[in-house]
Amino acid sequence: MRENFEFGIVWLIVRTLGALPRSFARALGAALGAVAFHAIPRLKKVGLVNLALAFPEKPAAERQKILRRLYRYLGWHLAEFCQMAHYTPESTRNFIRYEGLEHYLAAKAKGKGVLVVTGHLGAWELSSFYHSLMGHSMSMVIRRLDNPRIDALVNHVRCLHGNRVLHKDDFARGLLDAMHKAETVGILMDTNMTPPQGLFVPFFGSLACTASGLARVARKTGAAVLPGFMLWEESERKYVLHFGPEIAIANTGDDEADAITNTARCTAAIESWVRRYPDQWLWVHRRWKTRPEGGSKIY
Repeated sequence: MRENFEFGIVWLIVRTLGALPRSFARALGAALGAVAFHAIPRLKKVGLVNLALAFPEKPAAERQKILRRLYRYLGWHLAEFCQMAHYTPESTRNFIRYEGLEHYLAAKAKGKGVLVVTGHLGAWELSSFYHSLMGHSMSMVIRRLDNPRIDALVNHVRCLHGNRVLHKDDFARGLLDAMHKAETVGILMDTNMTPPQGLFVPFFGSLACTASGLARVARKTGAAVLPGFMLWEESERKYVLHFGPEIAIANTGDDEADAITNTARCTAAIESWVRRYPDQWLWVHRRWKTRPEGGSKIY
């Protein structure tokens, strides 16, 4: 019963926001984000703790402003997801563009597969969807949603233009297979992990337990690794799908040392983009929950 109720609510939101003109849908999404900012104090507290850890030099008022803007972007992201099924290359021309596509095309041309380092920054659902819409289908490593009906609905939208989903609980084989076929896989590398799958590497000056699978697969297969993020550019009033230069992957012959080095390089790339767009990262996630042995509890 609960599963059906949850699905009904999500289906209603998707149908309602998807049927509205895009500008109205985004305004309603922003309003929902503003409500959530006040209605879920636990997440707000996590966000402020994370921002104080990452930006101790910023005044508290500025950190709170960053968090408020994040909720607006999350509301917009919800609206975009609900609208995505209607998007075409022509209809998106006025509000989405690429930057750095040449980095992706050069990586793809190497023929050993492409691993896109990404995270919960900007419009992460829209990024892979738009890339497939423009003829560059890819796979995404995704955690299964708790409600299987909602999971199926979300994945249906994600995969409308040829994308595939690799679930985190069984992705290793699929990831290796995709690299052997010279395909592209996007991996969200900015969530808290636990050992042994996670390794501790610096993120905003504090050690964060981070998924090492991408680093290990890249070293094993020779796949190209580069960052990719869909960010809102306020000056243009557009989303821009950015691809950064390829990240060098160390291969010294020491498996564990290389895994740490390469995971740290990928995490540093994510941090550099978050610093450029601080109000578009998911600060409400408990990124530093897993602590090194002897480390003090943050949350």
